[in-house]
Amino acid sequence: MWPSYIGSGVSSKLHTTPLYKLAIPGSHDSMSYDLDVNSRIIEPNGLKRFSRIYCLRKIVHTWASTQEVSITEQLNAGVRYFDLRIARKPKDTDPTRLYFHHGLYTQTDVETVLREINVWAESHPKEILILSLSHFEGFDQTISAQLHSHLIRFITNLFGAKLILNTDTPTLKTCWNQGKNIIVSYDHLAFHQPLIWRKIKYYYGNSMDRAKIIAKLSQDLEKEKSPHYFFVCGLNPTLPHNSSILKYVLRFCDNFTNVVRRGLPKMLRWVQQQYDKTPMNIIASDVVTRNDFVATVVKLNLKSVKGR
Repeated sequence: MWPSYIGSGVSSKLHTTPLYKLAIPGSHDSMSYDLDVNSRIIEPNGLKRFSRIYCLRKIVHTWASTQEVSITEQLNAGVRYFDLRIARKPKDTDPTRLYFHHGLYTQTDVETVLREINVWAESHPKEILILSLSHFEGFDQTISAQLHSHLIRFITNLFGAKLILNTDTPTLKTCWNQGKNIIVSYDHLAFHQPLIWRKIKYYYGNSMDRAKIIAKLSQDLEKEKSPHYFFVCGLNPTLPHNSSILKYVLRFCDNFTNVVRRGLPKMLRWVQQQYDKTPMNIIASDVVTRNDFVATVVKLNLKSVKGR
């Protein structure tokens, strides 16, 4: 758990460092472990009309599941940033019920998962969590404002005094002193307020080729010279959105998590080398409990201490 790592010995110097200058472990598409193979396909667009075909939904499930363990298990492993993509199912009998999505809808609704996170946060008051809500699939114009208002009201009522104000420059020490440990980022300008932070920029390689991912991230990080806000370096590969996707999804003896697992050690070696050259803040990955991902990210903070 990253505050625990930097909370002892010489690394206590980082307790007054802004959180956006620390290396923080995060998960990409955090809820994708919970995808429902019986739901309709919602992306990619070209496959939506084939939703009734079970074997196709199964393929989407196989290649859209980027995480292997639950939110609580990710929290216990030390993950502190969560990429939460929100969706509403069409024709849902509950007008404000929401789910997560990545290719398919999740089985578990948003409010249930946020309550699970709240329970964990209450029992770990010194662990700072960053929840990034985005995408909002199925928020049709006629109900969009109602859904956003309901979700934000639920978030502020649920987390209450644990929410960190977006006017602050939070450090571990200030959060601990104030008894606050949750930041909520919301990707919709119209619904920002003192308790809701603006969108967190997510840099990613947009490729399945590790060399291309590294090149793109290196280029983007070079532009992020003096960050004064959170940003994410996403190590995750991305499936193409054209016909070339077939060369991946038709590997019937393979799956997305295996692809990530094979490449993650090389990506983490690059992170360790790149950290000496350019700033990094949140570092997000798929299969976050593999290959010492969390420990590798957390140890980057020791480099900051030694550099002082």
